[in-house]
Amino acid sequence: MPELPDVEVFREVLESCAQGRVVRRVDVYDAGVLHGVSARRLREALEGRRFTGAERHGKWLLARTGGPLVLLHFGMTGRLVCADAGEAIDAHDRVVFTLTGGRQLRYRDQRKLQGLWLCHDAAEAARLLERQGPDALAVDRDAFEAALSSRRGKVKTVLTDQTVLAGLGNLLADEVLWRARLHPALRAGDLPQPDRRRLYTHMRRTLRSAVIAGCVPPRDAWLTGHRDDPDPACPRCGTHLRRTRLSGRTTIWCPRCQPAGS
Repeated sequence: MPELPDVEVFREVLESCAQGRVVRRVDVYDAGVLHGVSARRLREALEGRRFTGAERHGKWLLARTGGPLVLLHFGMTGRLVCADAGEAIDAHDRVVFTLTGGRQLRYRDQRKLQGLWLCHDAAEAARLLERQGPDALAVDRDAFEAALSSRRGKVKTVLTDQTVLAGLGNLLADEVLWRARLHPALRAGDLPQPDRRRLYTHMRRTLRSAVIAGCVPPRDAWLTGHRDDPDPACPRCGTHLRRTRLSGRTTIWCPRCQPAGS
């Protein structure tokens, strides 16, 4: 599932492929990924417009045109691809923007759990995103601590709640909690300040490393690198990792590094 680092890569793809280029044609191969807009309306709004920039908030990507904005969310399997106009269309290419210079920007998604929204202006885009919490890479420590201390839910659930903090998914939350040596089922609001500060520090460090890698990297020194092993062991202490489900999400943790009473 694309998380904040993946969407940051998609932002870079959009900028390198499309920024400054005029949309010559919009082809919608599957209208099931369009939300609140028809294929015809999307074409009318964007053809002849120029992509002027992109920004990310959490797992959302905003593409600007100097007029309407395109908001993209990638669900579990979505991605942005830059291609030459002559390349064959992939079976999972749902919307294709043909640009000046012979390039195409393609929204590719196998499972189609999210998709594209069209907003007339920045105010409409802000309303669409108003329930999103602060971006996990941009939030300051005080705001992060305040958000956690006001929540009664389990810390893993709170970290992945996009209305609390935008951008963290299942892999990142497990990784950050493991690095901070905090059990995922601890109550967020009960964490003492030193734990909240340690969690914030490790979240920032993990996000920076993951953004550089362009994903949550399955490195040997990371918890992520072992969660799918047949008999996963903690890369820090060698203890057999535990697996359970919290709020419907598979959760991995080390019982020695992250004791329930920590």
